[in-house]
Amino acid sequence: MEFFYASRDGQSRKIATHIADRLAERGIVARPVDLAEGQPEPAQLAQAPLVVAVLAVRYGRHLPEAVAFIDTFRKLKNPPPLALASVNLTARKPGKDTAEGSAYLRKLISGNGLKPVLATAFAGRLNYPSYGFLDRHIIRFIMLLTGGPTDLTTVVEYTDWNKVDAFAEQIAKLCEPVATEAPSPSGAPPTVAPS
Repeated sequence: MEFFYASRDGQSRKIATHIADRLAERGIVARPVDLAEGQPEPAQLAQAPLVVAVLAVRYGRHLPEAVAFIDTFRKLKNPPPLALASVNLTARKPGKDTAEGSAYLRKLISGNGLKPVLATAFAGRLNYPSYGFLDRHIIRFIMLLTGGPTDLTTVVEYTDWNKVDAFAEQIAKLCEPVATEAPSPSGAPPTVAPS
């Protein structure tokens, strides 16, 4: 498995690390790699049995390193299965935390011709005190428009960790060995293909 994340304020990294920890509990080794530190080679992605990506949104768009990653992935001739999560503050609202309900995730999937095997949106974290002056006021304006908190001392983690755990469980199931259909010639039980 190849596992990547794009994060600006650390919440996508925190979510990716949480998923990796849950996978480790199931004996699945997955080290999340920060896309800001470099993009994977197409051959690396093409050979993966599964690709997982946790990608943050800022100001209504996925981060540039996330977009570059998706561009590389979508150009693969035979892309591996993709588990995709978008992290944004809009997902704090009911119905906006699904692949169908998240406008950002829908646009990312349809605009790039993706067919993820898993796709979801997670709510992020609002932390006004940690933002620079410009970010603080732009995010405050967005919160004003979307009915969110505008007090500049507000710190709220909206991430539903039970939902993150469920996503990790779905990824783990995708990593499980699959029994072959036909029994072996000796009549022994079906063999298990390595994951």
